[in-house]
Amino acid sequence: MQVILETRPWQEIETEALVSYVFEEKEPIEGRIAELDRKTGGAIRRLAQSGELTGKFLELTLLHGPAGLKAQRVLLVGAGKREQYGTPQLRKVAGAAVRHLKSRSIKNCVLLVREQDETEPAAQAAAEGAILADFESDKYKTEKKNHKQMDAANLAGWSGANQAPAARAIERGRITATSQNFTRDLVNEPSNHLTPRMLAERAAAMAGEAGLSCEILDEKGIAGLKMGALLGVAQGSVEPPRLIVLRYAPQTVKPGTPVVGLVGKAVTFDTGGISIKPAENMEKMKYDMAGGATMIGVMRALAALKPAVKVIAVIPATENMPGGRAQKPGDVQVAMSGKTIEVINTDAEGRLILADGLTYAKQLGCTHLVDAATLTGAIVVALANVNVGVFGSEQSFTEKLLASSKTCGEKMWQMPVDEDYREMIKSTTADIQNVGSGKGGGAITAAMFLKEFSGDTPWIHLDIAGTAWLDDAKPWAAKGASGVAVRTLIDFVANL
Repeated sequence: MQVILETRPWQEIETEALVSYVFEEKEPIEGRIAELDRKTGGAIRRLAQSGELTGKFLELTLLHGPAGLKAQRVLLVGAGKREQYGTPQLRKVAGAAVRHLKSRSIKNCVLLVREQDETEPAAQAAAEGAILADFESDKYKTEKKNHKQMDAANLAGWSGANQAPAARAIERGRITATSQNFTRDLVNEPSNHLTPRMLAERAAAMAGEAGLSCEILDEKGIAGLKMGALLGVAQGSVEPPRLIVLRYAPQTVKPGTPVVGLVGKAVTFDTGGISIKPAENMEKMKYDMAGGATMIGVMRALAALKPAVKVIAVIPATENMPGGRAQKPGDVQVAMSGKTIEVINTDAEGRLILADGLTYAKQLGCTHLVDAATLTGAIVVALANVNVGVFGSEQSFTEKLLASSKTCGEKMWQMPVDEDYREMIKSTTADIQNVGSGKGGGAITAAMFLKEFSGDTPWIHLDIAGTAWLDDAKPWAAKGASGVAVRTLIDFVANL
């Protein structure tokens, strides 16, 4: 979908729909909306007076054949209360508008921003919202009756000196959103269409197009690195594992700039192994590679945005299957770091493969680490499907990521990393065990397990188990993979 800056006066733009937004307040017809109302002969004020237009968040009011405009329709979207409004709300306003219009076979629209949004962050957010909203999860449907494509959702309302910065921000938004959609497409893939080898091929193809360095290690290469934790998970499947390594290196780097390691869990299907999951909802376990897909999407964007930070992504990819060769509860695996792990539950496999991924990222020279994983059901109990769970070993480093999450409109909540929880993963047989003893704190003990392998390196863990998948469509997004954390990590790396 095309998203560019419209430099013509909005009154003169020929489009199927001109979109703007209205706040929920006593006098909603003010500023640019008042100008729009005058052009339409008072039609918008009449809608407000009748109670049909209130400005409640994501309320949609469509006006056909407005007199005085070259647009065929005017769509007004509720922006909610002004004091609660910001770029996260604008992103959803743009998305809701696109999804509403394209469901009515409208092929192009122009979003007219309000006067306070003539800024770069607003331009980027609006572009992201429009492109993310155009994504659908119906790739394998032979009849796409309900899928209607939007050709263009351009942006208007910037004037004079604001236009050039806005155009650049729109391009940043396009790169970010298409990379998030790339991640969503990977996560939506059925596991028979995305085995570890297929994921590696997709990552390598993306790297070739984007100009990234890519290295794929097969099972022999993984064994050569002595990644016993990853191989332990993989041994139950006939599908061999892969280790995907993507590198982005800028032309110039300031001395002291971190080398960022992005480590993503990519279990392309998770049955739970010998500790097998219940059959109900197991089909969703194709999404257990969302952390890896997130890091692949982030690297795609960084290659285009070119921040002055060196970044290495390490993505261990495997299936977790039961079988005659599968690891069993009570087995002991030796991780790449040399640390021994007692496997209490084979369904706590994500932390095993991340252990070797984190160790390898450090070996490659990463000075700062961030991992993302659909790691625990416990984080869903704690935070539902609203917030990503954030764990960090160095507060100043973690606060930078949390600041990026607010900027990017992705809700994240910091969880404790407390040495008292480390007692729960001590093993009587090995150095540590892969699940905590006792009741409660499952997301925290999983994070503490990972911290064993990050060591003294500044490290952040994102548990995206509750937020990587949308069980129901939203007004601004299709059902299925969300691509959560892609925007935040892009902004976070760029700000380093």
